[in-house]
Amino acid sequence: MGTAAFAAPKSPNDTVRVACVGLRGRGKDHLHGYANLPNVDIAALCDIDQTVLNKAVQDVQAKRQKAPAAYTDFRKLLDDKSIDVVSIATPNHWHTLQTVWACQAGKDVYVEKPCSHDMFEAQQIVAAARRYDRLVQQGSQSRSAVALQEAVQKMREGVIGDVYMARGLCYKWRDTIGRTPVSAVPEGVDYDLWLGPAPKRDFTKNRFHYNWHWFWDYGNGDLGNQGIHEVDIARWGLGVKYPSKVSAIGGHFMFDDDQETPNTVTCSFEFDEGGKKKMMTFEVRHWMTNHEANIHEFDPKIKSNTVGNIFYGSNGFLAIDGYQRYETWIGKEQEPGPSRKEGGDHYSNFINAVRSRRRQDLTAEIEEGAASTVLVHLANLSYRLGRTLHFDPATYSCTGDAEATAMFKRDYRAPFVVPQLA
Repeated sequence: MGTAAFAAPKSPNDTVRVACVGLRGRGKDHLHGYANLPNVDIAALCDIDQTVLNKAVQDVQAKRQKAPAAYTDFRKLLDDKSIDVVSIATPNHWHTLQTVWACQAGKDVYVEKPCSHDMFEAQQIVAAARRYDRLVQQGSQSRSAVALQEAVQKMREGVIGDVYMARGLCYKWRDTIGRTPVSAVPEGVDYDLWLGPAPKRDFTKNRFHYNWHWFWDYGNGDLGNQGIHEVDIARWGLGVKYPSKVSAIGGHFMFDDDQETPNTVTCSFEFDEGGKKKMMTFEVRHWMTNHEANIHEFDPKIKSNTVGNIFYGSNGFLAIDGYQRYETWIGKEQEPGPSRKEGGDHYSNFINAVRSRRRQDLTAEIEEGAASTVLVHLANLSYRLGRTLHFDPATYSCTGDAEATAMFKRDYRAPFVVPQLA
């Protein structure tokens, strides 16, 4: 992909033209999020499933009285010079390549989490944003939540004392996916484009809509699905970047099905930045669970999910749930301390930064997003290799472990190749 000229909107009143890519699941949230913003035009849509694409075009047209442009091939969308922003909600294995291409085409990018599928891509996606001077935001919506911003600020101010440890919890009810045989590609689906960088494999329903999360070719397990949100919050709250040591154990328990990724995994991270050690643990469980520190699913119909974070300090602890709320308990008596519940608008934050052209205005700028994905990838590598990894950020490698370092980069299926920019 070549570079293209880009003119930033001249004022906050100028319309920002957005192209949404990947229109199921998170993609629907993208459409809803931009539709609610003033002077934002959902100008183009892209999906490899014609049925999904047609339905989205109809929905957008009904709301804005004008049909958006429709594309199956993402590369053709990028030739449209009038598009300012690309908003990506495709499967994980496409995130970095589509972001790099969009940056090269002069577009700013909102990309869903995790922004990279592996360690190599975590470097290249940041390098693309810098080389082509683009604004790139990871879809870590919690970073724009007012309550969570306050929670992190309170910890910086010492509300629970010296924060030394964080725990991330990802306990979601995930039933078996069963087994599905090889079958015909559904009518209207461009399966070759769906695969993109991934190896060529026969089509099965379990490797397609949503269940792709549980296959290494496309997803990163629940650690990189729901879990990346809590991994990012835990790292943010601790005020650290890269771990020095990572260890993960787990497995695929209870079910005999097609899933490759673990449905139960416990990860430990040790940080040693500025001569001060901190620790983070992260746990994925897929079935019944107890709740902790008032963290529970807000919807009373779903009683079995516990998703959030707990921070431990020298004078108390702080809990964050998945619904943009925090609470604190102070001292040995665990007296209630500050608390708040208030969300934010991550799409609005992104569009405002597109207008201001200030990278620092982004609440989940791509360097932060990529750093959090590194934790996900290192933990998954530790799990897959069955051993502790010692990560050296200076050399971006696992010390004394050539096999682990070699797994930082996957093989790409031409022509869908992430270029080395860093």
